Amino acid sequence: MKLIQALIGGFAGAIALNLLHETVRQFDSKAPRVDLVGEEALTKGLSAIGIDPPTGNSLYAATMAGDVISNGIYYSAIGLGNPKYIWLRAAVTGISAGVGALTLPKPMGLDDTPVTQTEKTGALTVAWYLFGALVTAGVLSKLQHKNL
Repeated sequence: MKLIQALIGGFAGAIALNLLHETVRQFDSKAPRVDLVGEEALTKGLSAIGIDPPTGNSLYAATMAGDVISNGIYYSAIGLGNPKYIWLRAAVTGISAGVGALTLPKPMGLDDTPVTQTEKTGALTVAWYLFGALVTAGVLSKLQHKNL
């Protein structure tokens, strides 16, 4: 598979993931709030290097952009390797990202409550990263068959 195809698929999955996160959080107070973890990480990271972090809508926009870019690149790896194993790579990649979203904030000095608040919140966090990876695999499968 071509790198451009892998990137297209990866960014499709990342956008789908963020749309799911942002839509459900509007309706469910127990939905994962990965955006809050991202905002805290960006604020602490920029402050640590002496840069005033953005606030309000600018902080939210910067966090969303960083999230789509990082997840898009991460999910793009699903398209690399033998196409026969694309769905297995998607499952492993998605579950790994979800587990990482649950377990990495605390050791990084971040508040993990937005993703671990309840068992439901934690389960949805993993499920949504899996969803993004499966969207990636679906798009990549279609691109592969069209041979773009």
